[in-house]
Amino acid sequence: MNKILYIIDDNSNKDYKYKIKEDTIIYHFSINSSNNVEIDLVKENISLYYYYNNINYDDNEFKIEVRHQKNNTHSELYNHGVNVKNNKLTYYVNGIVPKDSAKCICNQENQIINMNDGKSTICPNLLIDNYDVDSNHGAYIGKFSEEKLFYLMSRGINREDATRLLLTSYLINSDSIDLNKISKFINEIEKI
Repeated sequence: MNKILYIIDDNSNKDYKYKIKEDTIIYHFSINSSNNVEIDLVKENISLYYYYNNINYDDNEFKIEVRHQKNNTHSELYNHGVNVKNNKLTYYVNGIVPKDSAKCICNQENQIINMNDGKSTICPNLLIDNYDVDSNHGAYIGKFSEEKLFYLMSRGINREDATRLLLTSYLINSDSIDLNKISKFINEIEKI
């Protein structure tokens, strides 16, 4: 059984520190906030799935560092942001596997959608000091593709509703999310 945590930040600057000792899923929803997250995987054979989803209106930063302290640990980071205005959104994402931690999996997917002409930056880092590790990272900054919008519009959906559908599927990116726990975040998507 996975431990599941929900975090919702609204116009705040918060630091979070976790020592993960069991399989854990963290759903972190952020509205116009800057966050600093430190996670230590401190027990062998555990997995962490971290979903960070944010809607950004001002200049903000998201920093996350996951440290694999034991063998056979597994981390999957999914960081999705929407930069609504002409502002700055920066992601600093570090996955760390020291020399004495083997057979780890350390992956990250980072994406920021600019709704206007915002300045977004993603700094994905994998600091791996062991050869027996599987790790990947990716970064995308841009807008929703015109092809996706055109496809939805060709089905009779107007551009505004098509954009909202894409935003919702992009920011609520897991089937297992309890929508009742994130109603404030869902309402914020409707305002974009």
